[in-house]
Amino acid sequence: MVNDPIGDMIARIRNAAMRKRSKVLTPASRMRERVLDVLQSEGYIRGFSVVQQPGAFPQFEVELKYFDGEPVIAEISRVSKPGRRVYSSIADLKPVKNGLGISILSTPKGVMSDTAARDANVGGEVLCQVY
Repeated sequence: MVNDPIGDMIARIRNAAMRKRSKVLTPASRMRERVLDVLQSEGYIRGFSVVQQPGAFPQFEVELKYFDGEPVIAEISRVSKPGRRVYSSIADLKPVKNGLGISILSTPKGVMSDTAARDANVGGEVLCQVY
């Protein structure tokens, strides 16, 4: 049993990128799907699909993206953890790496990147940072 599903997915993506893997499997859930949607729309992963094997839980197969042999995701880190939740208003939300990275937020309007949250003028829980 995993206590932090988002943290587990982030660790799997980070480990696969370090090992230069083209794909990685992670258990499927709606929250993970929303985070992967943001990563795909921002151009950090090629895409993902649902893999269903008989008698097993569905999983997402995430296709990692590389540029000149280096992973596009240089670093991905969890910000809000089960033991310490981190919330941010839109005024307190700072750019990641001077705008070169993104923060993924869980807002009342859904899971979105920090730029989309600024456009929608909503704050929320900071799930992770990617750069």
